[in-house]
Amino acid sequence: MNLLRALRLDQTQQCPIICFTGSGGKTTALFQLARQFLELKSRFASHKRVIVTATSHLGTWQIPLADHHVITSDVEEIQLPTEGVILVTGEIDGDRTKPISHNAIDWLRANSQSRQIPLLIEADGSRQKPLKAPAVHEPPIPEFAEIVIHVSGLSGLGKSLGEEHVHRAEIFSQISGLGLNEKITPQAILKILTHPQGALKNIPPNAKRVALLNQADTPELQSIGGNMARELLNEYASVIVGSLQKENLHLVERTAGIILAAGTSSRYGQLKQLLDWKGKPFIRHVTKTALHAGLEPVVVVTGFRHADVESHLQDLPVSLVYNPEYEQGQSTSVKKGIAALPSNTGSAIFLLADQPQIPVEVIRALVESHASERQSILAPLVLEERRANPVLFDRVAFPDLMQLTGDIGGRGIFDKHKVSFLPWHDDILIFDVDKPEDYERLKSLEPFDPAQNEGGK
Repeated sequence: MNLLRALRLDQTQQCPIICFTGSGGKTTALFQLARQFLELKSRFASHKRVIVTATSHLGTWQIPLADHHVITSDVEEIQLPTEGVILVTGEIDGDRTKPISHNAIDWLRANSQSRQIPLLIEADGSRQKPLKAPAVHEPPIPEFAEIVIHVSGLSGLGKSLGEEHVHRAEIFSQISGLGLNEKITPQAILKILTHPQGALKNIPPNAKRVALLNQADTPELQSIGGNMARELLNEYASVIVGSLQKENLHLVERTAGIILAAGTSSRYGQLKQLLDWKGKPFIRHVTKTALHAGLEPVVVVTGFRHADVESHLQDLPVSLVYNPEYEQGQSTSVKKGIAALPSNTGSAIFLLADQPQIPVEVIRALVESHASERQSILAPLVLEERRANPVLFDRVAFPDLMQLTGDIGGRGIFDKHKVSFLPWHDDILIFDVDKPEDYERLKSLEPFDPAQNEGGK
C-alpha cells in the first residue's frame, strides 16, 4: 500500500492541506505523496499539479525532487507553473532554503483552495536523523492545516540517545524520561509521540492526526511498529507502519466488532443467544472472542429479550445498543451497529450471535489483511468456494450499509463494492445453529479455548 492509499485519499477529489512533522522520512513522504497525487490526474483533472512548500528550512539537495522550484519573498502573488510538482520556498541561504513567509503561505493556501490543488507543507527540521523532539519554536504548523502527519524513523530503536541519532537529544530525554546515551526503546518513542510538548505540539485542534512509523524495514520492526500503533490510536486517527522506501505500508485504524444479537430465533424455537456452550451462553462467548481478538469498540446490538441477553455482558467493556425495530429485519441491527461507532473507526467486523465457535485467529487474520490491502469488503473463503463469516467492511462501505432495508445483512451491498476473500482452512466458519441437531453437533466440537473462556469464570 502506498502513502496516498494509506491516507484514504485515493478515492476522493479532495485536495487537502497536509503538514509533515517529525523525522526519519518527512521529505521522502512529502514528495512521494506529491507524485502519487499526480498519478490520479487520469481520473481527477484538477490534479495536474501539486504545491510543495516549507515553513522550516529545506536542504538544497531536496530541490531536484520537484519539477519546478519557485523562490518567493513577501509578495502578494506568486507565478506558479501549470503542472507537475511545484516547490515554493524562500530564498536560498548557503546549503538550505529559507522558510516561506506568512504572507506567501496564506497566498498559497487561498490559491490551492480556489483551484483545487493539493498543498503539502514540510513544517519541521530534523537534520536527517531518524528521531527528534521539538524545540520551543517548533514545529511551525499553519493553523489551517487539515492533516498533520508526524513521521518517526524506527531505525533509531536500540541506538544510543544522543545527537548522532536524535535531533535535540536533550529535549527528547526530558520528555521521554530516557537518559542520554541509553538505548532508545519503543516506550520512549511512544512518550514522545503522545506528549503535548512532543509530537502533538502545535497541531491545530481540528486537524486530523496521523502517525507514520517509517523505516520498519524488517519483520521485527514491523511487529514492533504494529504493537506501538495500537497504543497510539487514542491520540491519532490512524497510524501507518512500514517502509516508505519500499512503499510497503500498513494502515492501522480502529477495527470495531459489531455483534448482531437482536433476533427472535423463531425458526429454532428457543433464543439462541442464550444457549449454553462450555458453561456460558453463546452471546458471552462471541463477545469475549471479539474482545480477545482486539476489536475496538465492541458493539452488541440487542432486541428481542434484550434485558436477558444484556445481563450476561454487564461486566464486559462493550457498548450495548438496543434495537427496538428488530422485528423489521437484520438491516435495522446493522444500521444500529454502524451508527454507534466512533467517527475514527476504520472498519468493522460483523459477528453472529449463533456462531460461538468462530476462532480469534480468523478475526485477527482479517484485520491484518485489511491493514495491508484496505479491501472494501473482506470475507473468509472456506474450501476455495464457500464464503463464510465473519465479514469485514471498510468504512468506505458504511454509507451503503446505512441504506439497507428489510431482513438482509451486509450481503445486500456486495454488488456495490469489490468483495475480496481470505482463504481459510477450517470449515467450522460455515457452521451455524439452525436446528437442534446443529446444537448437539456444536456441543461435540473440540473444547473451547480457555483463554477466551475467562479461565473458567
